[in-house]
Amino acid sequence: MSKLLESVKNSASFILVWVITFVALYVLAKLIENKLSHNEKKAVGIKRLSLIAMFSALAGVLMSIEFPLFFAPSFYKFDFSELPVLMISFYLGPSAGVIVAFLKVVIKILIRSTTTAFVGDFANFLTCCALVLPASIIYLKSKSKKSAVIALVAGTLTLTIFGSFFNAFYLIPTFSKLFGLPLDVIVQMGTKVNPAITSVNTLVLFAVVPFNLLKGTVVSILTMLLYKRLEKIFFKK
Repeated sequence: MSKLLESVKNSASFILVWVITFVALYVLAKLIENKLSHNEKKAVGIKRLSLIAMFSALAGVLMSIEFPLFFAPSFYKFDFSELPVLMISFYLGPSAGVIVAFLKVVIKILIRSTTTAFVGDFANFLTCCALVLPASIIYLKSKSKKSAVIALVAGTLTLTIFGSFFNAFYLIPTFSKLFGLPLDVIVQMGTKVNPAITSVNTLVLFAVVPFNLLKGTVVSILTMLLYKRLEKIFFKK
């Protein structure tokens, strides 16, 4: 805990930027949500808070269970934490999704601390929102099976496009500075798993793009399979 507090102290300005980003995304999601809602009955008060807390805890635990993939360097690890975020955002709306996306990262940090001075955790929050916000906004506009499929495809594509540019122009260069590793060394870590990776651009093309496509697709399929079943258990009117 002392190490975590020290990290918070050293990264105070960065954490402030993260909090401001969270508030901005929440406000944007809430405005869109209020505009698109059709006076439907949703959980409010204690039930809403309970569902957000429950799904945040589940997502935080799932985020702590991660594993590498054969086609990407070991610092890209796969987890299923976006699944509870998508579930709750489909039921409560995009604003709840932003809250759970934020809280799941906080819970993960409390469980396992941070090894990236909060940079990787911030990236996880943003990429999660890139998937969840478009998907939940489209689904909120028209709640049907067809709309859900379109929403999840849109979310996956947004995640992939955003994740690619975010990695290329911010995340990879930031990690290079953070850990004192030349970009060539990071690229070589990718070359070891795929000889076609010879630059930052090919690292993004052959590792980041398939990674995000796979994550978005897997989480989307699980959402389609599980949402209606869980709706009967957790989301009763």
